[in-house]
Amino acid sequence: MIPEDLRYTSTHEWLRVDDDLATIGITDHAQEELGDIVYLELPEVGSTVTAGHVFGSVESVKTVSDLTAPVSGEVLEVNEELTDSPDLVNEESYGGGWMIIVKMEIPSEVEELLTPEQYEKFVEEQ
Repeated sequence: MIPEDLRYTSTHEWLRVDDDLATIGITDHAQEELGDIVYLELPEVGSTVTAGHVFGSVESVKTVSDLTAPVSGEVLEVNEELTDSPDLVNEESYGGGWMIIVKMEIPSEVEELLTPEQYEKFVEEQ
């Protein structure tokens, strides 16, 4: 099930917008493909991320994958729970498994992301 209130990237990150704040995580599809997640490398609060560039990585029992920022901005919050419980991403990819909250520099970048319908079609075609 792909939540209707989010935007998506072709690298399987999701973004929830609240004014100029963006909560970012990876999709349920991504966590299923990765398998059991054992470690996350996330940016520090106060650092900046750039749309289309790597902001961290996720390590699973199968592989290590880069995390790509859907939008540009300053990292305001990092989900510290993932340090001790990276498996939250597997259990609640769209909820408690969120990764970072960014204050968006260019809110219009959201318009370039995939809609739920576009993301669903993209996943089906892969």
